[in-house]
Amino acid sequence: MSGDPYVAQSGDANISVDHYELELDYKVTTNRLSGTAVVRGHVRAATSALSFDLVGLRASRVRLGSGKSVPFRQSDRKLRVSLGTPLAAGDAFAVTIAYAGAPRPRRSRWGTIGWEELEDGVIIASQPTGAPTWFPCNDLPSDKATYRLTFTTDSAYTVVAGGTTSRSTRGGRTTWIFDRDIPTATYLATVQIGRYVATPLEFAGVVGELHYPRALESRVLADFADLPEMMRVFEETFGGYPLPDYRVVVTEDELEIPLEAQGVGIFGANHADGEGGSERLVAHELAHQWFGNSVGLAQWRDIWLNEGFACYAEWIWSERSGGASTHDEAVAHHRRLASLDQDIILGEPGPDLMFDDRIYKRGALTLHAVRLTVGDESFFRLLRTWAERFRWTTATTGDFIALAEEITGAPLAELFHAWLDAAPLPALPRSQQRRPRR
Repeated sequence: MSGDPYVAQSGDANISVDHYELELDYKVTTNRLSGTAVVRGHVRAATSALSFDLVGLRASRVRLGSGKSVPFRQSDRKLRVSLGTPLAAGDAFAVTIAYAGAPRPRRSRWGTIGWEELEDGVIIASQPTGAPTWFPCNDLPSDKATYRLTFTTDSAYTVVAGGTTSRSTRGGRTTWIFDRDIPTATYLATVQIGRYVATPLEFAGVVGELHYPRALESRVLADFADLPEMMRVFEETFGGYPLPDYRVVVTEDELEIPLEAQGVGIFGANHADGEGGSERLVAHELAHQWFGNSVGLAQWRDIWLNEGFACYAEWIWSERSGGASTHDEAVAHHRRLASLDQDIILGEPGPDLMFDDRIYKRGALTLHAVRLTVGDESFFRLLRTWAERFRWTTATTGDFIALAEEITGAPLAELFHAWLDAAPLPALPRSQQRRPRR
């Protein structure tokens, strides 16, 4: 039973995963991955089988709890595990799956996603349905779980993931252990592998690291020098950073776009020019740790809650760092959107358009329209309350509208209807003439 109509072939709404324990061994030169996944959770309704997403890798053995092997069937997308004794609603399960293969990205309507080999390493870009290319999972944004990842590979390579970290080396191979005890969506779990050097980032109370090829050092250090100040501004604006760590990876390869994972931002060599050319993208990916990663999506149709908020954070950083004001950014992007086709519904974009740039910018403009309507004090209290009330959980557009009216005391249904439910781009509220400042 699918849990999200935008990714109808992914996930099973009948199960809820609590924890993934992944023990993986990877050879970079041959792109060979072998592993064992222990998946713990519970079922929402009575069932005689469990279904997990797994793409491009083959399971060899499945066990329930500490018992004997059980039958399973595997298609190109799913691993279906037969239960000897049916589970009742609420019953817990623990499934151990041994699997292996040559991981590769999967094809989707959004391009190729998931596990991808670099010239000398690996990048994982799972949004929205790429996680099954490297581990069996319930691949729904709403089904957050905790993780322990034990990953072994050649010692010449650095492995980067989110969470607390330890490592040990033996016989030319290094084992990295990452523990993430904060609930995380499958698409935000990650492993990044490369010949990287590391530089600490000085965040207050947060573990910070930069990982990059040595040849790019001067460019990377220049372009990410403002990250500590960016973190300070966002904590002041949105509330405390919601994770214990933030790591940035810059790959030797060029990437089309940067990526976010739980506690990790991933950029290509082309995003580090040494002149700050991707500063807004650095801000965008950091902001996702609040909006998208901590406050997650219950369904993909509400993607504007991720991208609109992260885009608005770009504009806030622009103003706070001496660039264009948030209001000037909003006016300029409103003018540009007004010149484009008016054929997108922000609150129901459909799967083909959910990553359209107009979602990002119109989502940010929706927030600015709220700000202009209710004033700065109420608006920023709303953002901080949103980040705190739904911290580490999932939320919907309806949740945001209800909270906005609760916090501001203003009737906002008509405003949200115009921005979210209709295709024509609304005008910004008249109070735009009073240039808001933060």
